[in-house]
Amino acid sequence: MAVGVAVPVVYLVLRALEADPATLADLVWRGQTLRLLGNTVLLTAGVLALTTAISLPMAWLMARTDLPGRRLFSLLGVLPLAVPGYVMAYALMGATGRSGMLATLAGIELPRLSGYAGALLALSFSTFPYLFLNLRAALRGLDPALEEQAQALGMSRGKVFWRVVLPQLRPAFLAGGLLIVLHVLGDFGVVSLMRYDTFSYALYVQYTTSFDRIYAAWLALMLLALTAAVLFAEARLLRGLLYHRAGSGGAARPARRLRLGNIGRWVACLPPTLVAGVAVGLPLAATGFWWLEGSYLAAATVGAGDVLTALADSAAAAAPAAGLAALLAVPVAYLSVRRPSPLTRAAERTAYFGYATPPLAMALALIFFTLRAVPGLYQTLALLVGAYALRFLAEAIGPVRAALYQAPPRLEEAARALGRGPVEAFFATVFPLLRRGLVVSVAFVFLSAMKELPLALLLSPTGFRPLAVSAWGYAEEALFAQAAPFALVIIAFSAAFVGLLLWQEGERKGR
Repeated sequence: MAVGVAVPVVYLVLRALEADPATLADLVWRGQTLRLLGNTVLLTAGVLALTTAISLPMAWLMARTDLPGRRLFSLLGVLPLAVPGYVMAYALMGATGRSGMLATLAGIELPRLSGYAGALLALSFSTFPYLFLNLRAALRGLDPALEEQAQALGMSRGKVFWRVVLPQLRPAFLAGGLLIVLHVLGDFGVVSLMRYDTFSYALYVQYTTSFDRIYAAWLALMLLALTAAVLFAEARLLRGLLYHRAGSGGAARPARRLRLGNIGRWVACLPPTLVAGVAVGLPLAATGFWWLEGSYLAAATVGAGDVLTALADSAAAAAPAAGLAALLAVPVAYLSVRRPSPLTRAAERTAYFGYATPPLAMALALIFFTLRAVPGLYQTLALLVGAYALRFLAEAIGPVRAALYQAPPRLEEAARALGRGPVEAFFATVFPLLRRGLVVSVAFVFLSAMKELPLALLLSPTGFRPLAVSAWGYAEEALFAQAAPFALVIIAFSAAFVGLLLWQEGERKGR
């Protein structure tokens, strides 16, 4: 695992260092590089601000008020996870413009979204659930004693929120914000469709249209450095935080819900309804509209065979990648839980390094490495499967590790005492208890690989065209009717998976 993650990146560094000092200074400090850095930081900050503006009020309404339909709105706040960013960008582009859905159906002609505004909206509405889920959970778990004491000392509700509640939400902000920032830094599908220059988009353009691969290597390393800086800042901000009850004066209890009143309850429904309409309703409406438009235009219609072939290509890479990731996750999680040490913690962090690496930078590193070291592996299904497994290995470790924490070590010790060897004892006592975690791990990685775009775009074998590449390719050429069936399949598949996870969560809570 460590070799798979580290070797391509090390080779990327070696390739970048082939530049002489004068060329290196020109590459790093040229105006285009500084402009890319500014655009990337500006987009990341904008998405973080907009997702906070969306998520914080929604989380507060769901967790702290008697808003009607809280369960439905919570579900609608999670469903955007089923809409990849490039599908959201496709929906925004397909709904606006002279021939867009809004102009055709409602006579509302809006300029076609593109550039910074388009990328900001697409990324914000497709990633805000990461922050919403963290904030809602944090608000539901806060001890109301501090708020009540602040009010007893004369603070208004507004001051209590800003001076008592918000500081306690800091870990939730950092957890959700980190996921959003990593997603924005590594995004390629949205910025390429919206034609907004960031490191990821410039990296793809530089690799595909130029012979200057050294500059492409340096762009990838700059993107990696930016990601590492974000991870370091998040770790520093979390250091020393303590928000649990430290005294012995009673137990924490849930906060009382704020009564909004008869009129206020229905007025408060408007913001989450609007968010759900844009984040869930718009992609469904836009893809459905262009699918129906394509059905009237025989030349523009994509056949069912094309969609099934793309679905089969996606599954052919995602299924073995999910199995491989789960296979790698078991020893990593086992060592981190049963044999904790600096070495095992480093092994686990290596897996998370693969997840934090921007996918376009990972793809470029694998291309450079395989072309020079293992040419026969270039553009093969095995390389794509391995890249998927390394990229999403962190998603597979979590459920397996959680299952291991619930597996009593006494069972394994008893099997060893009865004469079974370490491996035999593990498979006889522990492995059966990991089945639920393994199923969730495989499902997580399978869904993520089915939606993955940058790795599939650069590493797929010749003639291999999965759903994500097909939807993005047609949308990039503004062929919205042809892109619609592929986008609809991605949304339907992902929504069914999210619904299954929510149903299982409800079953566990019921038990």
